[in-house]
Amino acid sequence: MRGEAGLRDDLRALSIRFAEHDHAAVFTVAESDAVHAAMPGAHTKNLFLKDKGGAFWLVTVPSDARVDLKRLPAAIGSKHVSFGKAADMERLLGITPGSVTPLAAINAVPGSITVVIDAALADAYLVNVHPLRNTATLGLAGGAILDLLRRWGHDPLIATIPVQEPQ
Repeated sequence: MRGEAGLRDDLRALSIRFAEHDHAAVFTVAESDAVHAAMPGAHTKNLFLKDKGGAFWLVTVPSDARVDLKRLPAAIGSKHVSFGKAADMERLLGITPGSVTPLAAINAVPGSITVVIDAALADAYLVNVHPLRNTATLGLAGGAILDLLRRWGHDPLIATIPVQEPQ
């Protein structure tokens, strides 16, 4: 697994500009809201999922999105999905819950997981994601995230992720 050192090497190799923010560990979107309040750009939420066929999915959406898990499979071309297990996350991505990020795909064998990026984030000027740990945030362009994923052998799926209506 290439880890954060490999991520930084690839950021340099691709001349990707980013802002880095170190902070206290955050484990939930609610915890991260206070930390991220002063950071410009789109903030993210990441779902590590497994479908009925045994395929794994890493779905990145805006942090305020309430993903409609019943409609999600149709949007991404999957079967019924449920949350993946921490052991599978660690085995496939080399990270633990609370540190989920599309950048963890650096550790994944191509084809072992499908990375899905919400269309709004893919086009965003600045997207905030963890650098494989939940004690820092990197702000970089959505297009740069896609470039990194492709460099690592993953063809990201860009989709409009269905959300639940506000109650």
